[in-house]
Amino acid sequence: MVLNSWREYEKEIADDRYYYARSCIRQNFFPGSETTFLRIMRQLGKDVYDDPRHTSCTGIGYHTDIVPLDTTMAVVARQFALMTEAGYENMAISCITSFGLYTEILETWHEFPETEQRARENLFKATGREFRKPKNIAHTSDIVFHNREAIRQMAVRDLKGLKVVEHIGCHYAKIFPKSGIGGSEFPYVLAGMVEAWGGQVVDYPERRHCCGFGFRNYLVKANRGFSIANSRKKLESMKPYKPDFMVANCPGCAMFLDKWQYALAEMENTTYGADGRGIPVLTYEEMAGLVLGYDPWEMGMQMHQVDVEPLLDKLGVDYDPAAKFLGRAGKYIGAPKPAGVNSFEGDRIYRIKN
Repeated sequence: MVLNSWREYEKEIADDRYYYARSCIRQNFFPGSETTFLRIMRQLGKDVYDDPRHTSCTGIGYHTDIVPLDTTMAVVARQFALMTEAGYENMAISCITSFGLYTEILETWHEFPETEQRARENLFKATGREFRKPKNIAHTSDIVFHNREAIRQMAVRDLKGLKVVEHIGCHYAKIFPKSGIGGSEFPYVLAGMVEAWGGQVVDYPERRHCCGFGFRNYLVKANRGFSIANSRKKLESMKPYKPDFMVANCPGCAMFLDKWQYALAEMENTTYGADGRGIPVLTYEEMAGLVLGYDPWEMGMQMHQVDVEPLLDKLGVDYDPAAKFLGRAGKYIGAPKPAGVNSFEGDRIYRIKN
């Protein structure tokens, strides 16, 4: 009976041959994570097609009522056409918002076939293209979860002894619960990775609370207090449990839970981690990459506002502090003001170092 009930929370994830749909905002927040995903998949021997022709899904514009639904459907139809032309049937989607949007459009086409026909007509008029709908759609965190045991077998280190907060993006499991592993009630996609790699998942009162991004909450400047208040509520709730780091599967969530910690340190002189520091916030690709032994700076972890070095030290990662802010050609790219520490102490350290 229990097993039958749990099957409702499972989902089919294709094992190979993925058409990769990148995220527009992830390439600004944590650009190294998508490259890390491709590196992990290639190490696993998977076929992933990274198509330079695909575009934004328009998700942010759609959810802020800037881009009309018919336009968004035509854009998504073009992505499907590019996938079809490339000879792939399984779509791997990097962005939570894109994942939710593609799922919403496929559900809309299923319930209202005339909208699919209109999208096909609009696409053909605009581009001369036609498409087949994907056989399988998965978020890239689904795919890493699907391969968690294979990653464990190739691991050079584990997460044993570390307490981890996992944060699931709202657009992953709350819009269409059956599309996410564990649904909105028992989302397991990140917890499954943490447990497979030896970490302890932290359960705390606001575990399923939204990070506060919500597009309109942040894009409209007057609403940003609501955004940071949501992140603050989560941070206050998790602080007593002393997590070693957070991991998120949404680009907006990872960015806000990371950068709002610096803002709160400046606003309220408050920090949530140990020793007057913030709690590092990782993407799931970064977490997997550390387990696999990848260099943190090659994964772009210097892009985080809260310094990751304390976590790297706990994991026993051998890293070069001097290489943290060197670009690909070895050129110094500049260091940001210290983050996640008491603001006055941070200012003092910043002045000493600079």
